[in-house]
Amino acid sequence: MADMKKEQEREELHRAIWAIADELRGAVDGWDFKNYVLGTMFYRYISENLCNYINSGEIEAGNADFDYAKMPDAEAEEAREGLVQEKGFFILPSELFCNVRARAAGDENLNETLETVFRHIEESAKGSESEGSFAGLFDDFDVNSNKLGATVAKRNDKLVKLLNGVANMNLGEVKDHDIDAFGDAYEYLMTMYASNAGKSGGEFFTPADVSELLTRLGTVGKTEINKVYDPACGSGSLLLKAEKVLGRDAIRNGFFGQEINITTYNLCRINMFLHDIGYDKFDIACEDTLTNPQHWDDEPFELIVSNPPYSIKWAGDDNPLLINDPRFAPAGVLAPKSKADMAFIMHSLSWLTANGTAAIVCFPGIMYRGAAEKKIRQYLIDNNFIDCVIQLPSNLFFGTSIATCIMVLKKNKADNKTLFIDATKECIKVTNNNKLTPENIDRIVNTFADRKEEPHFSHLASYEEIKENEYNLSVSTYVEAKDTREKIDIVQLNAEIAQIVAQEEVLRAEIDKIIGEIERDA
Repeated sequence: MADMKKEQEREELHRAIWAIADELRGAVDGWDFKNYVLGTMFYRYISENLCNYINSGEIEAGNADFDYAKMPDAEAEEAREGLVQEKGFFILPSELFCNVRARAAGDENLNETLETVFRHIEESAKGSESEGSFAGLFDDFDVNSNKLGATVAKRNDKLVKLLNGVANMNLGEVKDHDIDAFGDAYEYLMTMYASNAGKSGGEFFTPADVSELLTRLGTVGKTEINKVYDPACGSGSLLLKAEKVLGRDAIRNGFFGQEINITTYNLCRINMFLHDIGYDKFDIACEDTLTNPQHWDDEPFELIVSNPPYSIKWAGDDNPLLINDPRFAPAGVLAPKSKADMAFIMHSLSWLTANGTAAIVCFPGIMYRGAAEKKIRQYLIDNNFIDCVIQLPSNLFFGTSIATCIMVLKKNKADNKTLFIDATKECIKVTNNNKLTPENIDRIVNTFADRKEEPHFSHLASYEEIKENEYNLSVSTYVEAKDTREKIDIVQLNAEIAQIVAQEEVLRAEIDKIIGEIERDA
């Protein structure tokens, strides 16, 4: 009952947050405007997080009325060095969210004030271990953008509304971590922006239900992992699901990811902070994973979860160095230049621990196309790396209606069989999209964990069977779809026809009789 109430409160909070965010943007495209709302939320969060950290320390020391926000800047400066070491950053009292907001309406240079504050926050981490986590974090928060308004006055007016709007989001006390309100609200806003963005960016976001399924598949039988990695991490929602599924302290060495789009990369780092992941517990890089991977020194990883971009172009065999790259060399062939999907799979397999699991969302074409992709499939099957292939329902992702698959990779399988699951019907329809319910996810995960066969749902295929099918890995090759057509019993049908014909003759005789009587009376 308490859970129901909590869920209702959460939904109300989310609706209120979206109402504020949507009202704030005015004429600006939502996908563009999200950087402002999420950036302001981040600014509020780290201000409150730092304040709370300092205040609780002082209160414990017996200084009951202490409030960092009211402290003179000059005094606060003395604590800068220690705080940067402990928290990774520092903010002067005058530059805290609450104080900037209090002065905002009367500050005709608000745009410059915010620009300065953001620069100071980033600079506070310079030269320390946390520098990489903060550098360029506010780059997408352009206080002088015409998107905010045509004149400085109009832009500042919008910035005042932004500060007030985010301040009015009822996100509770930062120290009240059980609801993870900031991180939760961030995920919700990303979902809302993605679902409203159409083609302009929503496809970069993995919906929560798919994230949940991937992470559950990747952690079957595990209570903790060394670290989690996503080679195309987007805004980081998939990485953070590992913490939700396994628990806060179950990821011993943190969260690793790489993202090519700089805006999305900044959103990912902000997402880490809003989920209270310390700067020393995550390492997100901004580069092309396939040609310039950034975590050679950190791999291998026990959990890899990913929803890489579908069928993007990459250098492939135009780059003579790639065929000798230890990630791709074992298959003897590179993924086609026009379709990098298999390169992401080979990369992930290469960086997986011996006891790890990788769960990757795939485009269905890679399961049956010929040429180089077939050779890579053969390499994967001959070496017994593919644990399971799951066909998902269509329309699960924003901005694309395509039906996707999940490939689960392992290096230490107990058998040399591959499980195929046809989960195309495991969903409910919500507005224009399909959604996986907790029951759908449970059914898929339980079938996967038990490696069990179920007519029309799952099949455990032997190596020989896959070889006979020429390494085709499409689920429909191995799991027969249920024939929903009505079965017709021909004997029964003939009997029914005979009965109808007999009835017809009786009726005809009756009609003739009536007509005869009418004619006689006439």
